[in-house]
Amino acid sequence: MKRPLTDENDVALLRRYRQGDAEAFGELYARHRLGLFRFLCGLCGDNAQAEEVFQETWLSLIRSDSQPLGAASFKTWLYQIGRNRLIDHWRKLSRHLGRQESFDEQLHGDALSGESTDPERELSLARDQQRLQGALESLPVEQREVFLLRTHGDLELNEIAELTKTPAETVKSRLRYAMQKLRRLLSDPSVAEEVNP
Repeated sequence: MKRPLTDENDVALLRRYRQGDAEAFGELYARHRLGLFRFLCGLCGDNAQAEEVFQETWLSLIRSDSQPLGAASFKTWLYQIGRNRLIDHWRKLSRHLGRQESFDEQLHGDALSGESTDPERELSLARDQQRLQGALESLPVEQREVFLLRTHGDLELNEIAELTKTPAETVKSRLRYAMQKLRRLLSDPSVAEEVNP
């Protein structure tokens, strides 16, 4: 009898997928799609670009026969693939981080659930989202990446260090500085407006 997919770890699911079990891929995708998409959106700030890189990431996983090495978790490995695809994408487009559009965090959440929305609430959420995006854009790229891997990727500090090939103490410092700056920017609306007019 087959074990329920939700009980299996990600590497076992990957192995089953590589042996032809499409359900195993579906479970991996369901487990990691939202976090990976949010991570990519946070790094590039453009939903269309993030969606393209998101798809390229999953295609890379499908086409590859490699798997996480050593103690690396599937999630760390998947985010590394996503990060590499994004860097490749930027190189292809010869663009650097800079102009970013507002990211609607509810793209895969409330909007799909069909919840009734109140116009005032929508406006407030849009403003909050715009302030958050502006604050994120103001962070140095290294701090933003660590913050997004921790919050959207739900990775542990040692996994982030491994993924970014950065010492764990540096990762910890970057996260601390990012949190401090975000708190400062988001607690004072006038500062946030200066960052994102």
